[in-house]
Amino acid sequence: MKLTFDQQLATNYKSPSQRVRVLTEAWVDSQIFCPNCGHVDLEKYQHNKPVGDFYCNNCREDYELKSKQNTIGTKIVDGAYSTMLERLTGNNNPNFFLLNYDLSNLEVISFLVIPKHFFVPVIIEKRKPLAITARRAGWIGCNILLNSIPQTGKIFFVRDKQVESKEKVLAEWKKTLFLREEREVFAKGWLLDVMRSIEKLGKHEFTLDDVYIFENELSKLHPENKHIKDKIRQQLQVLRDKGYLGFVGRGVYRVR
Repeated sequence: MKLTFDQQLATNYKSPSQRVRVLTEAWVDSQIFCPNCGHVDLEKYQHNKPVGDFYCNNCREDYELKSKQNTIGTKIVDGAYSTMLERLTGNNNPNFFLLNYDLSNLEVISFLVIPKHFFVPVIIEKRKPLAITARRAGWIGCNILLNSIPQTGKIFFVRDKQVESKEKVLAEWKKTLFLREEREVFAKGWLLDVMRSIEKLGKHEFTLDDVYIFENELSKLHPENKHIKDKIRQQLQVLRDKGYLGFVGRGVYRVR
């Protein structure tokens, strides 16, 4: 995989934002395969398509590209808050490509995909309305909170200039596809919260009591639930049944 941009493609553009858009979109178009089916030929949508920037003409997955210079950070600026919330509960929510680049060297630092099944309202941050003096006065945008997404939902093609194998990307994508079976956003949020809690343990094997230490934290996230430990056990059962976890025995689980 080539990690440098083709500078010649942007010679006719004077605006820095236009140059970046042309360079990053062309790189994705020429270098990235579909993480869902492995198809090597992603297609570009016409500009201003609400559904995304790219699609796979084999499996029809949609992808929206976000690019950031120098560091990825903890949040990504996105569009209208109300539109994003509507998309989360609809069928037209795209997966997100996130490209981190070094403009001085015209080089890709990292590139990852966040599958759409990791998007729930809790990761969407509402921004302040634009001032009354702004051209779009009162408009409310949003941020995507990357640190609220489990690490398993951040699938790297390129990490710190190191290219991951296609086989690894496809396997990591497939590992969490079971989340798409859960249509109810609230129920999916519980699964993601427990997955994130497991990751915080930093262990390949863990016990039920290990996850119970997040009881207070999960209670704050889900104040309507008065039986947090019961819910934790239920979610671990679901994750085991879906193959995300293995059951070792006597309250011991293993991350697969």
